[in-house]
Amino acid sequence: MAGAASGGALAESGGPPRRAVAEARRVVVKVGSSSLTTAAGGLDADRVDALVDVLAQHADRPDREIVLVSSGAIAAGLAPLGLAKRPRDLARQQAAASVGQGLLVARYTASFARYGRRVGQVLLTSDDTSRRAHYRNAYRTLDQLLAMGAVPVVNENDTVATDEIRFGDNDRLAALVAHLVRADLLVLLSDVDGLYDGNPATPGTRRIPEVRGPAQLEGIDIGSAGSAGVGTGGMVTKVEAAGIAAGAGVPVVLTSAVHAADALAGRETGTYFHPTGRRAAGRLLWLAHASAPTGALTLDEGAVRAVVERRTSLLPAGIAGVEGDFSAGDPVELRDTGGRPVARGLVNFDARELPRLLGRSTRELAQELGPAYEREVVHRDDLVVLRP
Repeated sequence: MAGAASGGALAESGGPPRRAVAEARRVVVKVGSSSLTTAAGGLDADRVDALVDVLAQHADRPDREIVLVSSGAIAAGLAPLGLAKRPRDLARQQAAASVGQGLLVARYTASFARYGRRVGQVLLTSDDTSRRAHYRNAYRTLDQLLAMGAVPVVNENDTVATDEIRFGDNDRLAALVAHLVRADLLVLLSDVDGLYDGNPATPGTRRIPEVRGPAQLEGIDIGSAGSAGVGTGGMVTKVEAAGIAAGAGVPVVLTSAVHAADALAGRETGTYFHPTGRRAAGRLLWLAHASAPTGALTLDEGAVRAVVERRTSLLPAGIAGVEGDFSAGDPVELRDTGGRPVARGLVNFDARELPRLLGRSTRELAQELGPAYEREVVHRDDLVVLRP
C-alpha cells in the first residue's frame, strides 16, 4: 500500500465547502449495486427503502431537486434467472439487466410512493448523449421530470448497449449526468465511507477528508472493486468519476450509502472533491469521456496545431491517414504523426469516402465532387481537445 498523504492533504475541510454542499439546489446521487442488493443477487428492500427515506426528505425541500443514478439492474436479475454470480459475457448480462431493471424501478416506484413521489426511468447509452440532438433530448427529459416533481432514476441501458457504446460503469455515467443536468453537486454512494490513503482494512490508514486536485492523489493506492462482488466499479472508478465531475466544475462528495443523510446535509463525512475546472460546453464532456472511438485520423503537424491550439475544424487537407471502419456521425480519435491522441470528434464522412479526400482543399473537392464535399471532416462544434 502507498504511504500516507501529507498532513496538509489530510487536513479537515473548512466550513464553506460543506455549506456549498448543503445549499446545492440540483443534486445527482449515485448508488452502487452493493448498497442495494445482496451478494447472491436480488434487491434488498430494506436497503432501498433506507436510501429512499433520505432522498425523499431532500426531494421534498422546495430548494432542492434530486436525480438518482442507480446501479443494480444486473445484480437484481441474477437470482430470478438462477445465476449464482454476475456473468462475464455481454449476452447474459443483458438478459439479467432486462429482468432486473423492471424489478429495480418497481421497487423504487413503490418506495417513493410512500412519500407521494413519482419516479421516471431514464435509460442512456453513450451513443445517445454524444450526438447533439440526442443530448438535447436527454436534458429536456430530465429537466421536465424534475419540473413536474418526479424523481428521475437513471441507469445505463444495459439491455441494448454493446461494448462499443457502454459507459463501463455508473460512476462515470453519474459524473456525466451531473454535467448534463447542470447539477450543483454529485454524491457518490458505495460500501466505503470515503477515500483512504491505503487499504481501509489496514490499521493506520486514514480517510482523506478533501481532495483539491489530481496531484494530491499521486502515490495513493486507490484499490480495486468492493467486497460485495456484484458491481463493476470500485474506488478507482469513483475517483475517476469524481475527477471528471470536479474538472467540469461540479463538486463531489464520496461516502457510503449509510452516510447519505450526512452527505446531503453538508456534514463532515466522506471525501469532498473541490471543483478544479469550469463547466465544459454541452455534450463535449460526453464525447471526451463516454464515447468509444470507432476509428482514427492521423493529422499532419499543421492540422494538429490548428485543432489543438486554434481550436479550428478539421479539414481534409490536414489529414494524412485513416484507420477503422466508421460511418458519418461516429466518434473518431484524432492523432498526431507519432500516434498520440490529441482530440476526439464526430466525423462527417464514412471511412470509405475519406481516402480520396485527403490532402485536398474543400474548394477543389466541391468543384470535382459537388457542394456536399465543401465541408469539414470534423466540425469544431463536434470536437473536443484531449488533455495531455
